Amino acid sequence: MTALLETRELHAFYGPFHVLHGIDLTVRAGETVAVMGRNGMGKTTLFRSLMGLVPQRRGHITFAGRDVTSAAPELIAQAGVAFVPEGRGVFASLTVLENLTMAARPSRDGRNRWTLERIFDLFPRLAERRKNRGNQLSGGEQQMLTIGRALMTNPDLILIDEATEGLAPMVAQSIWTTIETIRAERVTTIVVDKDFRALSRIADRVCLMSKGKLVFDGPPAQLAAERALLERHLGI
Repeated sequence: MTALLETRELHAFYGPFHVLHGIDLTVRAGETVAVMGRNGMGKTTLFRSLMGLVPQRRGHITFAGRDVTSAAPELIAQAGVAFVPEGRGVFASLTVLENLTMAARPSRDGRNRWTLERIFDLFPRLAERRKNRGNQLSGGEQQMLTIGRALMTNPDLILIDEATEGLAPMVAQSIWTTIETIRAERVTTIVVDKDFRALSRIADRVCLMSKGKLVFDGPPAQLAAERALLERHLGI
C-alpha cells in the first residue's frame, strides 16, 4: 500500500500553547488507523491540523502526493479529505435530506460510490427521518447524519473524531458496523474513540498520543500486550 497521508515534524499551537510536538505519521491507502489517548492529549488538534483548521502550525503535511501544509480547509476537503468532527456539526435548520444532498459530489477520480440511496441503506433511520431538521434528531441520528454527509463527498480519507462518544450502546454498535463497511470499501480512515476493544477489531494500527506526541504506533494486538502502556495512557 502506498502512503496517502504523511505528516513530518508537525507542530500546532493555540496562541502561546504548544499542543502538537513533532508528529510523524504515515497512513497508507486503504488503512484504518485508530488514534487514542486521554482527554487533552492532542487528538482533536491533530485532526484539525490535518484539515487546515489550526492556523498556527509548522512542519509538513502531504496528502496524495501534494503538500497541503498551508492549504485552506476547503482545498483540503476538495482534495478528498472528509471530517466528522466531535460535536457533529449538523446544519440544524436543514432537513436530513438537505444536509446530505448539499455535500454530494463525486470523488477526485469521478467515482460516485456513496450515493443518497446507499447512505439510506447504510442508515435506515435516516431514511425514515429524511424530512426532519437537524435539530429534531437524537445524538445518535446526528452522528449517523454527519458520517453520511462526509461519505457523500466520496472521500479518499475520512477523519472521524470521537466516533461513539455519548451514544447508547446499540447506537454505538451501529456506528462501528458502519466503520467496518467503510473499511471494507477500502476508504482510508482515521478514527478517534475511547473504546479500545471496538477499535482493536477494526483498526490495522493504533496510534497512542500523550501530551501532543505519538508514544506508540503499531498493531492493536501489540498494544494489548503492553499492559503498562495501556494503564499509563488509557487507564485500562
